Amino acid sequence: MVRTLALANLPLHSNPRRKREGPDLACATAAPYIRAPKTGRTTVKKILLLLLATVAVFVSCTKEPLSDGVYQELAEADRVVFEPSEAPYPALSTYRFFKGRLANLRPTRTVLPFAPLTPLFTDYAEKQRFVWMPEGVKAQYDGADKVMQFPEGSVLIKNFYYDGVQPGNVRRIIETRILFKREGVWEFANYVWNAEQTEAYLDLNGSVTPVTWTDAQGTTRSIQYRIPSLAECRICHSIGDEFTPIGPKPQNLNGNYAFSAGVRNQLQQWAAHGFLEQGYPKRILSTVAWNDVSKPLALRARSYLDANCAHCHADDHECAYRAIRLNFNTDGGASNLGICMEPEDPFDPSLVYNVAPNNIVRSMVRFRMNTNDEATRMPQLGRTVVHTEGVALIEQWIQSLTQTCN
Repeated sequence: MVRTLALANLPLHSNPRRKREGPDLACATAAPYIRAPKTGRTTVKKILLLLLATVAVFVSCTKEPLSDGVYQELAEADRVVFEPSEAPYPALSTYRFFKGRLANLRPTRTVLPFAPLTPLFTDYAEKQRFVWMPEGVKAQYDGADKVMQFPEGSVLIKNFYYDGVQPGNVRRIIETRILFKREGVWEFANYVWNAEQTEAYLDLNGSVTPVTWTDAQGTTRSIQYRIPSLAECRICHSIGDEFTPIGPKPQNLNGNYAFSAGVRNQLQQWAAHGFLEQGYPKRILSTVAWNDVSKPLALRARSYLDANCAHCHADDHECAYRAIRLNFNTDGGASNLGICMEPEDPFDPSLVYNVAPNNIVRSMVRFRMNTNDEATRMPQLGRTVVHTEGVALIEQWIQSLTQTCN
């Protein structure tokens, strides 16, 4: 930009007392002094042009980019308010994760949206997820199937909502759950939205709220939506006695997302945004979208089971005492997936295996997915209705299996 100023044909000199700061030469010399010419209207005109150009230099330097593209100097509306020692705040708006009307969920500049390739089913609720980290820190890759190592002060935000809510055919946000990392430990907070959709307030007690909505196919549904308590959230979001996120694993994020600037691979966007350390593997064994029929059936089924079952049926998790392992990174062997494995709870003698190849009526996994009975359904938490489409996928997968059980 300094070279552009020279087109005015005036002598331009950098102030010798100013030292260059940072990589941008134009910003380093943004305070030039001008040796004033002695005479001539043309010269005065040139001076005015030069002054305008100099102002442009100052304006262009007010936002000095970080190496990862996030500006150090943010507009006031883009500044998140988060002090770990003071969290959780009583109201969601205090954090300033979103700008403008709160219910629009329009993220501030440093808050990044994301979505797992296959999400957890929660009574057909829609979800919008976001991540925020303090300036100057990044998450670290720790394996395709492991939650990334998030830095101190990180915040994960998940909003649950329904479109087409009756009466009025409107959007209604039910709750916003956040996980934040303080002193090396993840903490949980839940915010329940008011009827006016103007604010969400901290509530860790859990509750039930009725929802009636018309889905994209024109079907009207009604449920008693369960907002979980702190104790209920701990059951799924724990390894041992500590809270942990579930979804933000590289295997779940290694796919495209429609960001405001365009469609891009999510891991690449995290890195460009300054939220993920470069150097992670370029080839990652990844889940797929469970409803993407262009993908192999087995991968779709295993991706679904990973998202909906593996947070309990995995080592060091709630159901680790059971032999079945449904996390995506397992070797896919029959025993790990419950194929030809006798169930630990033989409450129905007709259900001879967790997964009976080519026989859905004798498969325990399918039975538990297809019931609303609280004593036998799976998952036990997070849903009150059957995910009909998910059950259909697992049925199709079971019917495709050709193993012979002894």
